Amino acid sequence: MLRDLLGLVINLDLLDRYGWRFLDGVVVTAQLVTISFILGGVLGLLLGLARLSENLALRWFSGAYIYFFRGSPLLAQLFLLYYGLGSLRGFWTDVGLWWFFREAWYCALLAFTLNTAAYQAEIFRGGIQAVPRGQREAAAALGMHNAIIFAKVVFPQAMIVALRPLGNELILMVKASAIASLVTIYDLMGVTKLAFSRSYNFELYLWAAVLYLIIVECIRRLWAVLERRLTRHLKMGESQPVQAGWLSRMTKSALKPNA
Repeated sequence: MLRDLLGLVINLDLLDRYGWRFLDGVVVTAQLVTISFILGGVLGLLLGLARLSENLALRWFSGAYIYFFRGSPLLAQLFLLYYGLGSLRGFWTDVGLWWFFREAWYCALLAFTLNTAAYQAEIFRGGIQAVPRGQREAAAALGMHNAIIFAKVVFPQAMIVALRPLGNELILMVKASAIASLVTIYDLMGVTKLAFSRSYNFELYLWAAVLYLIIVECIRRLWAVLERRLTRHLKMGESQPVQAGWLSRMTKSALKPNA
């Protein structure tokens, strides 16, 4: 019965032939995006701190890095790594890194990591700058070390500010990951192109679009839950003044002398 209903909207022959391959493609896409996003986050935080550093060399290097990777297409960066640096086989063999640059997976992972690090660096920089200076000064007045001030005071507040832009960056990465198929990686789009080349059925691209939409929607909902979880103390703080005002009025009423 269920199969008959599915047959009204889906080509069941295509589903039998390529259904599991599409799921494999979703797994590859998820792995590529997750690993590169995490590594990019670590590198992006370091770059963001370098942008705020008093060291001129660090500021110049981080600024040039961010300018290049945000200003050039991700596709060009991927091709530069895979077809450009990957063509230097002799050099990479001599330094023992040919195993890395000969694999399209590693090149795509490196390209995505370097690219998202530039965007996340600006997100972290903006979040850190959004923390009021008085927070740092108050912590310093208590005798806290700069590293402790950053870890315990500045960074948690900066993450609240940066959380939503980071979620948007993750969603953009999911959609941009489709270009990995151009360097023979069988992610979701790579599997779609392979299946289409064998069946010439345009319905396969509709499947891919729906699966990308499902992935994005899952991330959006997960990020909303994470945001509510991390900012629940702010909502509790907003309700406290109302309670205090009610309690204050009750106290004044109780202490007011009878007329």
